[in-house]
Amino acid sequence: MNYRIQATQKTPALVIYVLDVSGSMCLPMGDKRRIDVVMDSLTTAIRQMIFRSTKGSRLSPRYRIAMLAYSDEVYDLLDGIKGIDEVARLGLLPELSPLRLTDTAKAFAQVEKLLQEELPFMQDCPAPLVCHMTDGAATGQDPEPIVKRIMNMAVPDGNVLVENIFISDQILAEPVADPKRWSGILPETKLIDEHAEKLRKLSSPIPDSYLEMMRESSYSIEKGALMMLPGTTPELVSLGFQMSAATPVR
Repeated sequence: MNYRIQATQKTPALVIYVLDVSGSMCLPMGDKRRIDVVMDSLTTAIRQMIFRSTKGSRLSPRYRIAMLAYSDEVYDLLDGIKGIDEVARLGLLPELSPLRLTDTAKAFAQVEKLLQEELPFMQDCPAPLVCHMTDGAATGQDPEPIVKRIMNMAVPDGNVLVENIFISDQILAEPVADPKRWSGILPETKLIDEHAEKLRKLSSPIPDSYLEMMRESSYSIEKGALMMLPGTTPELVSLGFQMSAATPVR
């Protein structure tokens, strides 16, 4: 399982975004709200996918995207899975308003159902990626059993990848001074928050093909690092969403 299948029009990559929109997402991050930083970064990642799917004036649907927002309920923002060409035609992403709780298990249960429906038709495609963004501990059921089941789902290219962007400054003992020179979160990196420890267990190792794409963008993430980002600055949140668009393309 080497995550080498390239995203093409015939073998598009599936990326499922899972966005925590609990009330704390209204808190400030720099001069914006956390939710605004997240939506700006997600918009940048979508633009990157559009750019990487465009040859001349032709946009090939190399990516398929689903977007779920959750608090105490789960909201399907795109009404199912949409090709990147359809997302490009939609223009602006939907406006998000932070709500109350953080029922992560409910959101991942919907992701599991979506993948069960999609995987039989994705045997020649890149392994799907689930990009989860949260800023707090889950309320409700423990999501770990569901996320572990998702991580065990696979296509010939590899197991389903799960990435976590944790918007909190309570993760690393040392803040990230320069995202471009940061080596990433490794299995042995000291974390200072129990929820961060939990999310690390639910984060896939970054495949080599993704690392290569990120190095082309001058990042220094080490081999063995996990798909987990501390969303302490807009640049790190943006890096997390860029990682979700780093599927190899031809």
